[in-house]
Amino acid sequence: MNSMSIETVFGRVLLTVLIAALGGTAFYIMDLPAAWLSGAMVFVALATLAGAPTLLPDKLRDALFVLIGLSMGAGVRPDVLERIGEWPVSMALLVVVVVAVTMAGYVVLHFGAKWSRDTAFFGAIPGALNYVIALATERGADLPRIASSQSLRLFVLVAILPFAVVTSNGEPTGQGMSVIVSTPLEILLGLPLCLAASFLAVKLRVPGGWMTGAFFMSAGLNATGLLTLALPEFVVLPCFVMMGAMIGCRFANMTFRQFMSVLGASIAAFCAAFLTSIAGALLLSELAGIPFGQALLAYAPGGLEVMTLLAFMLDLDPAFVAAHQIVRFTSMVLLLPLITVLVLGRRPT
Repeated sequence: MNSMSIETVFGRVLLTVLIAALGGTAFYIMDLPAAWLSGAMVFVALATLAGAPTLLPDKLRDALFVLIGLSMGAGVRPDVLERIGEWPVSMALLVVVVVAVTMAGYVVLHFGAKWSRDTAFFGAIPGALNYVIALATERGADLPRIASSQSLRLFVLVAILPFAVVTSNGEPTGQGMSVIVSTPLEILLGLPLCLAASFLAVKLRVPGGWMTGAFFMSAGLNATGLLTLALPEFVVLPCFVMMGAMIGCRFANMTFRQFMSVLGASIAAFCAAFLTSIAGALLLSELAGIPFGQALLAYAPGGLEVMTLLAFMLDLDPAFVAAHQIVRFTSMVLLLPLITVLVLGRRPT
């Protein structure tokens, strides 16, 4: 087989990146919010469902996460410590919102779409897909439906959240581009530290370790003023595009027939969950004086990396969003086995 064949890894990755770049460019020309991320995601997802052999290898994804995490840390200003006092209230409310979001999705999928109790429960859980799939496998739930529901939820979130946030803020997005750019020396000093933090986070099983490790190291260095870490636009924009491509590639294991069979139920469940998140974000915004868009990203039933990146791209507080998404993810991992038994009963022997 020719080394440049479309079926080779290199050829498939190149095709994926080209499709993603085309989508990002199209959305940018249309002046849509978070254009490079959402445009790449939409185009790659459509191409994947149409049968295109899209691919973004895990190692490339991990390197991408480190670079994005480093750059997002530039969004954490030195006054970040002053905002920590707002977080206990929002963290407490987060627990209520996560439970309510799961219940809303479960009701729609089980009683509305007539999915089995097990499948509806795991399909409604907001995030932690790999962990959810592992638990669902033990219960004999319908894995294709669960994976499809979870993938569609993330897809729709990334497609509509930028519009919701920009509309609520009443101002256009700045695409996350910081006017501050690191010197080459700062990059040489900061990149190894961020990479080491990512390795440590992965070893400690921190959710989204490759990105969150680099992000919190970069955030700490930026907040304390020890270093200024912000990558130039020509590095950050391709990262946004490939992040969108990564989400679009999640549809690779789904046939078009599977996609259509779960589309209605998944969108209905998403709407119920998203409206619940909006209610929680509105309440938090009133109680703590936090911008609604920032609260919505913190409470949105989406992936940690993607929600934090959206906060960065939309000029909101990525540290606030990341902290809440990490707490949500970690709490789910710790409590899901117990909650599963409480809701569904013990697994039949």
